[in-house]
Amino acid sequence: MTTARVRRTATTLADGRDLLYFDDTEPYVSGGRTRRLDDPRPLADRYADVPGEDGAPRPFQGPEMRLDPLTGEWVPMASHRMNRTFLPAADSCPLCPARPGAEYSDGEVPDTDYDVVVFENRFPALMQVPGTGLDDGWDVDGSDLWRARPAAGRCEVVCFSADHTSSLGAVGPRRMRTIIEAWADRTRELSALPGIEQVFCFENRGKEIGVTLPHPHGQVYAFPFVAPRTQAMQRQAAAHQAATGRNLHRDILDAERKAGVRVVLESEHWTAYVPAASRWPVEVHLAPNRDVLDLPGLTDAERDDLAVVYLDLLGRLDRFFVAPDGSAIPLPYISGWHQAVVGEGRELGRLHLQVFSVLRAPGKLKYLAGVESGVGAWISDTTPERIAARLQEAAR
Repeated sequence: MTTARVRRTATTLADGRDLLYFDDTEPYVSGGRTRRLDDPRPLADRYADVPGEDGAPRPFQGPEMRLDPLTGEWVPMASHRMNRTFLPAADSCPLCPARPGAEYSDGEVPDTDYDVVVFENRFPALMQVPGTGLDDGWDVDGSDLWRARPAAGRCEVVCFSADHTSSLGAVGPRRMRTIIEAWADRTRELSALPGIEQVFCFENRGKEIGVTLPHPHGQVYAFPFVAPRTQAMQRQAAAHQAATGRNLHRDILDAERKAGVRVVLESEHWTAYVPAASRWPVEVHLAPNRDVLDLPGLTDAERDDLAVVYLDLLGRLDRFFVAPDGSAIPLPYISGWHQAVVGEGRELGRLHLQVFSVLRAPGKLKYLAGVESGVGAWISDTTPERIAARLQEAAR
């Protein structure tokens, strides 16, 4: 596969949010033509004053986060997200390209087509408001038990395709390569923002997962804290390094490759495996064979290889379950890139992808009931070896 050329073009939406086009097709990739950069919508500035209960204008306030004293975890609270777009009709999708003359005119992408596009979420759970930062904390109800701060992060949307009916698994290696470039670009830039401690690129796919927009897209969250699961992995990695002097993620990959039974696929630069202690009905991890901290750290060769391997893996996942008529059942899944944190403990991390599904059988979901939801004690409905065997069988 030839390394893709990608042109990045930045613009600003009508309310001040950033939007980036990532093009890999002509005449855009060479600069012979430019995507539409102006946003004609009459949107107010995102930081403009808002009316209070008495009708008088009040300064805009972004989302906040509160510290749970029982767990030490930050919990963002973004009540404005209750008003976000929910399962719109295909002709009213805000992620589709613009359609001049159409009745619906509140789409987020100004141009009539695109390859890959990234923009700031209109309904973000995390947001850096000018003039405020993590140091602007307060006590809820005046008690120092409940600390609160602005949820000063950033949320972005990554549109994988202009085709409303497509999916990430259907984009092809060249477009997948462009998406990888977009992930790496956003990880690099968001990691440099003040106060950001972790960047997480992820995709929710399928109504069973709770997707509110079926258009093929993912998201990037830049957290002003280290997420709970990442904190747990950091603790384990630190203990392992103290005991052995080695990187825990490296040792896990080596052990899985040596055992072999749960390895799903291998390429020159990547290995996919079902972890020995997997939790979900369907779960697989994908890791680079070389020690890499994050997506920006991947070489061109590793990115080229990933574009092929990722699509292979998604294809297997979509063939994991089969309907009574023999047709494959598209798998609802969550996929996320675990990357090294930005600050303290960064050396303990190692890049890897986790993909998992709540679908345990055709038409049957795994619900997180008493012990899982109540105390986080997981009970698996299958074995990692069975998951791996099925994914091995699902190769074309």
